[in-house]
Amino acid sequence: MNLLIVTACPNGMVTSVLCSRLLEGAAQRLGWSTRVEVHDPKAIGSPLSEADIAAAELVVVVKTGDLSLQRFVGKRLLQSTPAEALQDPQRFLREANEHATVLQQAEPLAAPAARPRLVAVTACPTGVAHTFMAAEALQQAAAKLGYELQVETRGSVGARNLLDDAVIAAADAVLLAVDIEVDTARFAGKKVLRCGTGVALKQPEQCLKRALAEAQLLPADAQAEASQASKPAGQGGPYKHLLTGVSYMLPMVVAGGLLIALSFVFGIEAFKEKGSLAAVLMQIGGDAAFKLMVPVLAGYIAYSIADRPGLAPGMIGGLLASTLGAGFIGGIIAGFLAGYAARGLNRWLQLPASVEALKPILIIPLLASLFTGLVMIYLVGKPVAGMLAGLTAFLDGMGSTNAILLGLLLGGMMCVDLGGPINKAAYAFSVGLLASQSYAPMAATMAAGMVPPLGMAIASLLARHKFAQSEREAGKAAGVLGLCFISEGAIPFAAKDPFRVIPASIAGGALTGALSMYFGCKLMAPHGGLFVLLIPNAINHAALYLLAIVAGSLLTGVVYALIKRGEAVELVVAGTKA
Repeated sequence: MNLLIVTACPNGMVTSVLCSRLLEGAAQRLGWSTRVEVHDPKAIGSPLSEADIAAAELVVVVKTGDLSLQRFVGKRLLQSTPAEALQDPQRFLREANEHATVLQQAEPLAAPAARPRLVAVTACPTGVAHTFMAAEALQQAAAKLGYELQVETRGSVGARNLLDDAVIAAADAVLLAVDIEVDTARFAGKKVLRCGTGVALKQPEQCLKRALAEAQLLPADAQAEASQASKPAGQGGPYKHLLTGVSYMLPMVVAGGLLIALSFVFGIEAFKEKGSLAAVLMQIGGDAAFKLMVPVLAGYIAYSIADRPGLAPGMIGGLLASTLGAGFIGGIIAGFLAGYAARGLNRWLQLPASVEALKPILIIPLLASLFTGLVMIYLVGKPVAGMLAGLTAFLDGMGSTNAILLGLLLGGMMCVDLGGPINKAAYAFSVGLLASQSYAPMAATMAAGMVPPLGMAIASLLARHKFAQSEREAGKAAGVLGLCFISEGAIPFAAKDPFRVIPASIAGGALTGALSMYFGCKLMAPHGGLFVLLIPNAINHAALYLLAIVAGSLLTGVVYALIKRGEAVELVVAGTKA
């Protein structure tokens, strides 16, 4: 018997070779002469010649994917799978000889299915870490799934990799992995799914699959309506609106805080000398940038709720909150009042078509501003101002015990979800207090936020044998991100081992926050990590501040190094070339 054996198993690394070897051995025991062709993912072994095919009396094809059989037309042929061939190769060949039939015409190979096409937008409140890490995770998942994906990032430096109209038109679905409000009008008429950047970062494959399966058609209406329609039930809400306001406020706070810190280079009280450079820097940072902080916060909270008609009422309400002494808490209230008032007017106020065009530029801003202003002046302003003054006095005059407790709370919150809602809540609270000249919580918050990635870097050094090579490399990157106050650097570790990484991070972050508050550290700049130490007087007690960060990072690193399980070594059998 002259036998041809063809194996093609593209999904298995060694299955093709294993089948060919076992079947060839079984054929030799039967006294048959054989020729073998192996289709391996990396190579094709022993290709059959036309003479081999012409002389064959039987062709056995073992495959799991598509394979053209056109060259075997007119030959006795049997097709099977590796599972059947490997059970008893000798019996399998005997049965193949009995049941083989002459191949009359080869079925044409099915045309390869078109690859799904998606577009995505990623955006987080700070636009520093989650935005780009989520984009990278989605791109890697798309490559693994065989999808075509183009991602637009909306970070702190603006939009990058902008999606053009042709790409959007060709997409099967749109994934909005955003924690803040983004313009959705250009996606009208497309299937859209919205999720958070944290979900996209931790479950990128599931997000892409859900976008194809569950995305809902976005109506081609006005942008405000489109924006609301793109949100599935349970998404968005007040927290998302708050984060939108915080994201627009942050550049104002960072610029103002750093300018104030620069004014301290010339001395803590040098700004009191009129006409000096220190006084000018304080005027730009403290008098201008910080005074705009609350109006911008309120304005963009309202913008997130009601789109452009809510922007003016929100900023007016925020400015009133600032002048009334209600601070950032009053600004948050003003933003929600203005936003929901503007959205309610837009929805329920019905006007004749002749004056409908005046509604978004005149009627809604006028009525919403009037409503927000009256409520802020007569109902909200004074009570909130009194509450904020009490909070500021408490923070400034609290004893060491209360300071330690607040530091423990803020430090632990910064490490619970590594850039998620709890982390952002602690950060937003501390940033808001900067407008009231309360700088200690900001110092504790930033110090604690650096601990998780620094702790992972330390752990990967202390217990190298417990970490895979890829994790050790990730540890180096996490250390750099930690120095820059990017807590998300620890996410790769937390995603893989959350029940050990997160408790270890919380312990270290709480210790750092408590020590920072106990030492009385005060930070003028709300971002920048350890690099703000390059600015003289940006933080007082710099040595003690460093000690707090080192202590918490060491605690996290040592604890995780002790409790982490050793990384299992996987044995991978490489494909063999025939």
